[in-house]
Amino acid sequence: MTDHPRRVTRALLSVSDKTGLIEFARTLAGHGVDLVSTGGTAKALAAAGLKVTDIAQLTGFPEMMDGRVKTLHPKVHGGLLAIRDNREHAQAMKDHGIAPIDLLVVNLYPFEATVDKGAAFEECIENIDIGGPAMIRAAAKNHDDVAVVVEPADYQAVLDELAANKGATTLTLRRRLAAKAYARTAAYDSAISNWFALQLKTDAPDFRSFGGRLIQPLRYGENPHQSAAFYKTPERRPGVTTARQLQGKELSYNNINDTDAAYECVAEFDADRTAACVIVKHANPCGVAEGTDLVDAYRKALACDPVSASGGIIAVNRVLDAEAARTIIELFTEVIIAPDATEEAIAIVSQRKNLRLLLAGGLPDPRAAGITAKTVAGGFLVQSRDNAVVDDMTLKTVTRREPTGAELRDLRFAFRVAKHVKSNTIVYAKDLATVGVGAGQMSRVDSARIAARKAQDAADALKMAEPMTRGSVVASDAFFPFTDGLLTAIEAGATAVIQPGGSIRDAEIIKAADEHGIAMVFTGVRHFRH
Repeated sequence: MTDHPRRVTRALLSVSDKTGLIEFARTLAGHGVDLVSTGGTAKALAAAGLKVTDIAQLTGFPEMMDGRVKTLHPKVHGGLLAIRDNREHAQAMKDHGIAPIDLLVVNLYPFEATVDKGAAFEECIENIDIGGPAMIRAAAKNHDDVAVVVEPADYQAVLDELAANKGATTLTLRRRLAAKAYARTAAYDSAISNWFALQLKTDAPDFRSFGGRLIQPLRYGENPHQSAAFYKTPERRPGVTTARQLQGKELSYNNINDTDAAYECVAEFDADRTAACVIVKHANPCGVAEGTDLVDAYRKALACDPVSASGGIIAVNRVLDAEAARTIIELFTEVIIAPDATEEAIAIVSQRKNLRLLLAGGLPDPRAAGITAKTVAGGFLVQSRDNAVVDDMTLKTVTRREPTGAELRDLRFAFRVAKHVKSNTIVYAKDLATVGVGAGQMSRVDSARIAARKAQDAADALKMAEPMTRGSVVASDAFFPFTDGLLTAIEAGATAVIQPGGSIRDAEIIKAADEHGIAMVFTGVRHFRH
């Protein structure tokens, strides 16, 4: 590929985001570039004292239909699409009075921002850009001759090339800009199509696409030999994508994945009701607790599995205060994420240079609708977000013994946590804290055994007379297929069980619970998380 320089003699500018516009246009004019513009952009340029040709003068047609029709014209698209070295194209331009457009600068109507602010249907529709994407795609197709810019971040790159190449751009830059242009229109159309599907309550549209904006390239993926990058979708959900990183080294792929898991889990706990802390390791909670304050919640969560907690991710549901920060940094931790933090807490965390502190600005709503996607070979799976919350479920006691008030409180807590643990899931809880977590096993009984074993290990480490599973409750994310998992939990000391129910052996499971005098409630809702 040669540099194939193309001198810029005429530029068409039509932007909704006017950041840096005047300085950019003034420098273009300094290179002898004729400026053509539309609507508000033309007015802004003229007000800055720049000579600008209104698009209506170029096309011979006024803007019409509330600005819906202004650039959809042969004198615009011919100027963008004409191949400069093609004799037939050059003759057609001459015959029809079409002047070349060598640089297109367009950023689209702010559709995503309009949706994000909760605008009415009609306003969202009016913020769907038509002429902009058409021009962008035309210019990008003809990138051998035309440079296309879709955001202010690329202004300087264009100006640098003009300065270095006597007013010309190189093919290398034009191709890079063209690739970005197509990605931008694709992401824009994805946002529109997904919004339409949501408005129409269409769960399975015939075509589904997703678009995102690069947040940062990552050093590598799950493993060092895998490349990776982090993108933000139009959905504004507080969490790792919205967070400000105050300190620490760059987040890794695994850090981001684990931090998201931790923050989604801690958001299940209403901050107005209770302080809560979640400790995650490899996308699974290894300790979760409610407390009178963040320190209390953190210490209770840590007691569940202090070995796994080392090097983990810590999420809290309230403003990180100084005492909590001081306590948390005693243990090696990769990331702390919170809605916000006090200045004193920020200063305390800064003592650990490599510890990342993320402030998300709020908590995600566990009840909010949304979609999640997962790739498979040659395709992807899409589903609605699991926004079922245990507080909204009708719990049905199926055993002779009803759970006590304290047991019921812990059962709700345990099922809240189980939603965020990889299946098959068993969670033991006591006094609003996890005391044993079994995750991601091929059989439920193995999860029950592992969780009990970890509880015993924690008791040994703390020199306790017995594991905290004694007198605990237990949650299962799905039904018990056989009695073995239930009996393992009972042997570990559980006195009450919460599970979805729905097994063909439910009667057998209930009978075993009755025989051991434990209480069992069904939720009717399963929380598989593969």
